[in-house]
Amino acid sequence: MQTQNKPCECRPTMPLIGDQAPAFKANTTNGPINFPADYKGKWVILFSHPSDFTPVCTTEFVMFQSMLEEFRALNTEVIGLSVDSIASHIAWLRTIEEKIEFKGIKGKPITFALIEDVTMNVSRLYGMMQPNASATKPVRAVFFIDPKGVVRALVYYPASTGRNFDELKRVLISLQTGDKFDVSTPADWWPGDEVVVGAPSTCMAADKRAKDKSVRCEDWFLAFKKLSKEELKKGLLKTKPVAKAKKAAKRRAKK
Repeated sequence: MQTQNKPCECRPTMPLIGDQAPAFKANTTNGPINFPADYKGKWVILFSHPSDFTPVCTTEFVMFQSMLEEFRALNTEVIGLSVDSIASHIAWLRTIEEKIEFKGIKGKPITFALIEDVTMNVSRLYGMMQPNASATKPVRAVFFIDPKGVVRALVYYPASTGRNFDELKRVLISLQTGDKFDVSTPADWWPGDEVVVGAPSTCMAADKRAKDKSVRCEDWFLAFKKLSKEELKKGLLKTKPVAKAKKAAKRRAKK
C-alpha cells in the first residue's frame, strides 16, 4: 500500500511568490507596526539579518541606509528584522552611527524600522529560521512585497554572504517595470536596456508581431522594445524624493 510523503514538521514554512504576505504586529525601533496593513499602497523590502553587532550585518545596514532615499523614491519602504531585543537594536544602531565607516559612508543614523523578534514568531512565519543553518538565528532573507501586500520575489542568503544592493534595487525596478509597462525583463537586464514584450497567443497576433516596426522581433515568440531610463524615471519615480535619490545614486557610482 502506497502512502503519501508528508512534509517534515521541522522544516520551515514560508510565503511563496504570489501569496499574501503573512500579517503580524510587532515592536520596532520606530514604534509598533501592523504589517502589512500599515504599508498599504507602498512596496516593502522586508529583510532579516542573523544578529545585531555582527560584522556582515553591520555593513548591510550601512548600505540600506545609504540607499534609503533611492528606495523611497520608488515608493518603497525598508524594514529589517532579527531576533534581538529593542534595547540591543538601539545600542547597535547607535554604534553604527557613531563609529562605523564602510565604503566611505559614516555617521548616518539608521532611520528605517528594525523589528524586535525575540520570540522568533515573525521569523518562523516568513521561513527565516532554517534549522540546518541555525536554530537560533535567521538567515539573510529578503521579501519584495507589493502595494497590495502580495509577495512578488524572495531571496535567501547564508549568514556568511552579504547582499548585493545593486541587485536588490534592480529586482525592485524590474518588478515595478513589469507592472507599469506590461513587459518582462530579460537576462542581465538593467534599467535602460531593452525589455521583452509578451509572446502572441494567436497565429493572427504572431503575424502582426512580425510586421510591427516598434519592436525588434527575433522570432514570433521573442521580441524586444526600447524602454529608456527617462521613460522609467517618469513612470516609476515619485516626485518629491527624486532629486535626492539621483544624487545618492551618483555618489555611489563614483565609489
